[in-house]
Amino acid sequence: MFHMFVLFCLCWWSLIDVFGVDEMKSVSVMEGDSVTLNTDVTEIRKDEDILWTFGAKTSLIAEISRAAGIFSTYNGTDGRFRDRLKLDDQTGSLTITNITTEHAGVYQLQITGAKLTSKSFSVSVYAPLGTPNITRDCSSSSSSSCSLVCSSVLNVCDATLSWYKGISVLSSISVCDLSISLSLPLEVEYQDKNTYSCVLNNPISNQTTHLDINTLCHTCAGTTALMIYCM
Repeated sequence: MFHMFVLFCLCWWSLIDVFGVDEMKSVSVMEGDSVTLNTDVTEIRKDEDILWTFGAKTSLIAEISRAAGIFSTYNGTDGRFRDRLKLDDQTGSLTITNITTEHAGVYQLQITGAKLTSKSFSVSVYAPLGTPNITRDCSSSSSSSCSLVCSSVLNVCDATLSWYKGISVLSSISVCDLSISLSLPLEVEYQDKNTYSCVLNNPISNQTTHLDINTLCHTCAGTTALMIYCM
């Protein structure tokens, strides 16, 4: 039994040595930026071929074959990669320039030769975040408190809008509906001395607007609240 186990292990490690390990790496990038998917090899050998494919249908987008004299990038079946792909002629790494959300998905690398290697990259693309805007809601303000609303110009998926008191989260909202904007209310006392901020963030970036109570809570002219605050 022990000998069979040893033989199985030797066969398993031999297969790994020949075929390599299929890895999945997660990559996050901002829309409009460039991202490089690395082969992690220092130089392509003469007997090695490299294939890059994209999506569930494994559309061929780039290939290198030194023996056949091939060094090419392709636009993809729907043309989404036109003028966006660059291949490193030494390592075979693939760079996607001016990336958009339509380029998010799974990219697969295959290196064939003496050792067969495959890798997968799951690329997530996030839209740029605008700075959140804080305004006063005069219709809801009272004689003792100031009603505020923080909003984003346009909603984006995978983004969260939050009110912070110092470093503590007071409330948050996240809705993936591109037809509406995110908004979040907050009520503070006129003489509140705490620091408040509104933050719009996604997994790779954030935009912050700090609240100035003394300035913003004076914007509703002629209110009783303003008179009490000034006294």
